[in-house]
Amino acid sequence: MQAFILAGGLGIRLRSIVDDQPKPMADIDNKPFLAHQIEQLKAQGIRQVILCVGYLHDQVLSYFGNGEAWGVRIDYSIETSPLGTGGALKHAQSFVDGTFLVLNGDSFFDIDLQQLICFHEARKKEDKGCVGTLALTTVPDAARYGSVLLNGKGRIANFTEKSTANGDVAGLINAGVYVLEPEILETIPAAQKVSIERTVFPSFLGNGSRLYGYEGAEFFVDIGTPEGYYLFREYVKGEVK
Repeated sequence: MQAFILAGGLGIRLRSIVDDQPKPMADIDNKPFLAHQIEQLKAQGIRQVILCVGYLHDQVLSYFGNGEAWGVRIDYSIETSPLGTGGALKHAQSFVDGTFLVLNGDSFFDIDLQQLICFHEARKKEDKGCVGTLALTTVPDAARYGSVLLNGKGRIANFTEKSTANGDVAGLINAGVYVLEPEILETIPAAQKVSIERTVFPSFLGNGSRLYGYEGAEFFVDIGTPEGYYLFREYVKGEVK
């Protein structure tokens, strides 16, 4: 199965740490964050990786090349202007060959990807309207991310946007790892900036197609903030479990 990594963001929240690099190239234990994601994919049997890049993409291409040194094949989908997460996937549509994985390039979820894929395949077999499965995790401050509500059968019933409300409330969130069907890309307009989280996924809740959620309890972190960056660095060193 192919894996697409959305690595084209500007990384504004992390500029205090990586002001001259794209965010996925932030150094973690003497190698870029993106290398940790690629190693995770390889360790779980994924050998085809498409990097969706934009901002300072030359640094990514120069470091990873064709992926041979990493034991995978790497292709590149290069944006000339920011397209958002949904627009980036649409831009990379020519690479898609069947059901595919997607990882956000600024978060890490230490999940069993094969179990996630098997879960999706089972839902698709039971429900012909299934177009995707999102990996979910529970955090103590769901309002910071926006929460996900499931019905009794594991189908996603609702998305809640980020909130600035006071007080942390635990809940399920989108952990930035997806298994998607190619037809989901047909709903995304070409050459436009589109968010897959805020626009594409919510649009499937009422149009006859369905998304499912796979809950995992493994380590999760958003490295897009200095706090998340330092937490992942501690995790890599074995100081956090």
